[in-house]
Amino acid sequence: MRLTKTAIDRAVYEGSEVACKNGSTTWSRCVLWDDDVRGLGLRITHAGKKSFILIYRAGSRQRQMTLGPYGVLTLQQARAKALKTLAAVIEGEDPLARRQAAANADTVAELAERYMTEHAEVKKKPASAKTDRQMLRDYVLPKMGHLKTAEVTRQDVSALHHHMRQKPYVANRVLALVSKMLNLAERWGLRPDGSNPSRHVEPFKEKKRERYMSSEELARLTQTIAEVEEAGNESVHAIAALRLLILTGCRLREILRLRWEDVDFENGRLHLPDSKTGAKTVFLGTVGQGVLTAIPRTYGNPWVIEGRLPNSHLSDLKGPWKRLCDQAKLEDLRIHDLRHSFAAVGAGLGLSLPMIGKLLGHTQPRTTARYAHLAADPMHEAANRIEEQLAAVMATDSS
Repeated sequence: MRLTKTAIDRAVYEGSEVACKNGSTTWSRCVLWDDDVRGLGLRITHAGKKSFILIYRAGSRQRQMTLGPYGVLTLQQARAKALKTLAAVIEGEDPLARRQAAANADTVAELAERYMTEHAEVKKKPASAKTDRQMLRDYVLPKMGHLKTAEVTRQDVSALHHHMRQKPYVANRVLALVSKMLNLAERWGLRPDGSNPSRHVEPFKEKKRERYMSSEELARLTQTIAEVEEAGNESVHAIAALRLLILTGCRLREILRLRWEDVDFENGRLHLPDSKTGAKTVFLGTVGQGVLTAIPRTYGNPWVIEGRLPNSHLSDLKGPWKRLCDQAKLEDLRIHDLRHSFAAVGAGLGLSLPMIGKLLGHTQPRTTARYAHLAADPMHEAANRIEEQLAAVMATDSS
């Protein structure tokens, strides 16, 4: 029949039949098919609900998909939607399969788990993977976990980033994490190529924190370390770790996880098999070698900086560091600032930025570039000395 609004309004479900009360005509079927658009039908349930359906063939398979309920869709809208769907079928698409795939698509929560198992836990260091999982748990999943990966928009990512505006540094790390996950979603076929909505979300400006110890502060710290050591108020291994951090510019984790097998006393080097930037060599001076030589060793414990438990290493220096800084009256000083101070001393001695970068284990020149203004200080001093000499000569000539 040709569907009309009147016929649809009058159609009712009667047992196993759908009757159209326009006289004595009764159709023995649950669907009224439209003569105008082939495959378009009106389905009526026993509860009287009416909805438009479409039957089409994709390859060798016959498909039936629901277009929408009558009342929400008018007959004209249903015909237009059916024609659009059939046009897509002619182009080789399968609209029902696409809809089902979207319905079964991974959520951001599922993408996050796949990211952790197939990327972070395989390709990143354990500490970095742990940080990723924490950021996902605390920030990403509560806001976006329920969303379909394929449906994440720029507004979704921007809203998450803006929500964290009071923590700009963490917000930018979360933004980078989400961007990486969505890039992988494209690679895994979960999103179209080039569709990452994070690309145009601008990170917050971050204030780089650079704290350097003055010569007086360094002297105060080292004097306090010596006093604490003499009084026996701190572990000898904690004291040794702090001295090595001062003398080498190493990262805290690199010293706390240093093994005796990585110490090359003969050549004065530490061969670190795994650091933040991969394997690296740390060059030791005679003072640093002396600190290592003086560290007491426990048979069977492979760690240089021993912990309290057997065969363990210290996990952190928060307690000893706070007590030392309080006693030395050093404010706003982090353990990582010892690394900055190491670089500052090198720059003050006129060492080149590439040399400082090599000592610190930087792999990218831009990482060392933050010390450029410090490297300029000896140049200013040299320029002043030359100017003073030239000025003296000029004054003599003028007289």
